[in-house]
Amino acid sequence: MFKESVAIALRALTANKLRSILTMLGIIIGVGAVIAMVSVGMGVREKVQTSIASLGSNMLIVSPGAASSQGVRSASGSATTLVLEDADYIKKTVGGIDHVAPTVSKQYQLVAGNQNWTTSVYGVTPDYMAIRSLTVGSGSFVTQAHLSSRTRVAVLGATVVQNLFGDANPIGQSIRINNAPYQVIGVLDSKGQSSMGQDQDDVVLVPLTTAQERLIGITHINSINIQVSAMDDMNRVQAQVENLLRQRHRISGTKEDDFSVRNLTSIMEMATETASTITLLLGSIAAISLVVGGIGIMNIMMVSVTERTREIGIRKALGATYQDIMLQFLIESVVIGVLGGVLGVGLGVVAAQAIALFGELNTVVSVLAIVVAFGFSVAVGLFFGIYPAQKAAKLDPIEALRYE
Repeated sequence: MFKESVAIALRALTANKLRSILTMLGIIIGVGAVIAMVSVGMGVREKVQTSIASLGSNMLIVSPGAASSQGVRSASGSATTLVLEDADYIKKTVGGIDHVAPTVSKQYQLVAGNQNWTTSVYGVTPDYMAIRSLTVGSGSFVTQAHLSSRTRVAVLGATVVQNLFGDANPIGQSIRINNAPYQVIGVLDSKGQSSMGQDQDDVVLVPLTTAQERLIGITHINSINIQVSAMDDMNRVQAQVENLLRQRHRISGTKEDDFSVRNLTSIMEMATETASTITLLLGSIAAISLVVGGIGIMNIMMVSVTERTREIGIRKALGATYQDIMLQFLIESVVIGVLGGVLGVGLGVVAAQAIALFGELNTVVSVLAIVVAFGFSVAVGLFFGIYPAQKAAKLDPIEALRYE
């Protein structure tokens, strides 16, 4: 009986091809929209995670300025509260730390031959390479010898190289930063854009001491990047760094800190949670069209019951039971859901790829999203087919045979 009911359902659908296709259209669009929207949301989450991870794993960032509930605010003179000795003391005193990288930065115009380019110039130490997971494609990185002698050398990002030198090899060439010559000693491998759309290759790295004394002319630093050895030690190390800096800066009691310490692991968890919420919201909105598609299935099945009233009467007169009639129409509605779900999965995958290709957005097609969307389409077909099937099964055979 089951195979026969499936065959009858397929014959009924093919007998009215256009009507069946229009009925399935709601399910197709609904499933496709769910898969596409969830793919976009998961792509955003992955991009955020990758961007934060590119800053370094198990990271703490110490910034000058008092922290408040509204974030970091720069009080009078607080932007100069961190010095190189703070970073050195943290590295020597606090356990469970792999790398400490103090930095300074400022925008400058670079000149190489007849080409010029404006970008951010960072003063860094050798630890900066490990803490930011940088790799040098050619040449070398800043060394301790460069720091000690305050050498005018520079490591360029891929974007800077392209704009100043094109396809030429920049190693050994000279560029001018703030009208002073710097020798190019290395080129970084490309890291691409961050989740905020910033070009991570549009940078120039010089020795920290050179940037402080010979370029910017300051004695303070802009930030201290700290890489913690183990994820489990993040809170302990953060607390030790805060206590140590309060002691060094002579901050006692309830007096407000003149620095702030940010935990990138916590930021990543919060960003991931937010992205997951957005993904769920997008998927839920798209799922509404599945419900609309289900209403369409119910509507067309009600019409089908009315059109086939005489057929139902004949079947009952020949011995078809309540369960037989119910099964026949339920299978018909489920077949609509299954076919619509299969076509919707194909539409959703193609839509996700098209968004990634033309919309310049990361999309991640999830197998779980496909399974859930397809299962939901089948469930919608089953649920919205119950009432029409019951109506058909409850028809009086004598009244059904009289129906014109």
